[in-house]
Amino acid sequence: MTRTPDNFRIDVDQAAKLIAEHMPSYEPADVPLEQAAGAILQQPVFAERDQPPFNRVTMDGIAVRASALAAGTRRFTRIGTQGAGAEPLKLGADDHCIEIMTGAMLPADADTVIPIERLTISDDQVSLEAGYQPNAGQFVHLQGSDHVAGQSLLEPGTRIGPTQMAVLTITGSANVRIARWPRIAVVSTGDELVDVGEPVELFQIRSSNDRAILTALEQRGCQTAHRSRLPDDPDALRESITTLHAQDDILILSGGVSMGKYDYVPQIMEELGMSLVFHKILQRPGLPMWFGVSKKGKPIFALPGNPVSSLVCLVRYVLPAIQATMGPAQDLETARLTEAVEFKPDLTCFFPVKLRQGPGGEQQAIPKPTNTSGDFVSLAGTDGFVELQRGQTHFPADEPLPLFRW
Repeated sequence: MTRTPDNFRIDVDQAAKLIAEHMPSYEPADVPLEQAAGAILQQPVFAERDQPPFNRVTMDGIAVRASALAAGTRRFTRIGTQGAGAEPLKLGADDHCIEIMTGAMLPADADTVIPIERLTISDDQVSLEAGYQPNAGQFVHLQGSDHVAGQSLLEPGTRIGPTQMAVLTITGSANVRIARWPRIAVVSTGDELVDVGEPVELFQIRSSNDRAILTALEQRGCQTAHRSRLPDDPDALRESITTLHAQDDILILSGGVSMGKYDYVPQIMEELGMSLVFHKILQRPGLPMWFGVSKKGKPIFALPGNPVSSLVCLVRYVLPAIQATMGPAQDLETARLTEAVEFKPDLTCFFPVKLRQGPGGEQQAIPKPTNTSGDFVSLAGTDGFVELQRGQTHFPADEPLPLFRW
């Protein structure tokens, strides 16, 4: 594997650009509407019919004609009751009224609703409250006043949340086309790793990176990822990575990418014919990150094994790259430091922070440095990290910085 200035120790922005250039696109999927929550829409959505589809009553009360009110009628005879979901009744004479419920279709020969709080009802005789002067057309949500049939309601690239799901529902479609999450293999490497529920020796540690990565994916809507744990053994790595590559679209590994004697991952990738895009980024934490592409165009992300480094690289590079294959890139958030920070090494620094709202409503970042790149417990008290740009050593309080949430 040849290391050149183009692929070895590159800058943060260059790394993100190279990853974006090598990410494939994935065919969308047609799924039942109930499976689309949180997904990215991949089709335009148009109104099935007017909304409301009829003149809709917005208050419980009686339906009458405004012309009758204008003529001085204050007492009406109730000729029927109409609830939501029922075919409309006919009003008939000017001094007739129909008791009507919120959500019901307004009778065609009525145009105004008097709320029940303004009425006195005795048997079928209904009188208006003394001094009450209703407005013509009140408490009626007019047909098509929200939108008309055929109008564009949602655009491709929209994330389907509660309000979008409500819009999709009123179009009447049982299925919807969404961006498909790729199949992702999450792999932790290392002889020292032991899963939860297993005995752990003094010289071993719990395997946390795989679960943290999987949770970050699932939190963003991915249900197509699975995790594996592999030893520091070249033969086992070679065989397992070959199998995982064949069955999955993306590989995310953690561990085995630095310069140690047992850091086999770059060597194994070369042996398997994976094309190196870059190895090592001028950043802290996470300098040893490796990224490449297989002969079949499948991306392979090999992250450092230190838990903080692994999670930072995942959030800064991997998740945005995958999500960008499914829809428009999300706007970059910023936050303002609550106190000055110094960072002198010639590296980009990813600095953990706790967020709060400032007095003017601005988003503030309280610095929360970890003890080491293995101190992932400290991250539990943070919301994400800000990016301290390489080439700048002093970052004053109140300076807006790029923010990445866990």
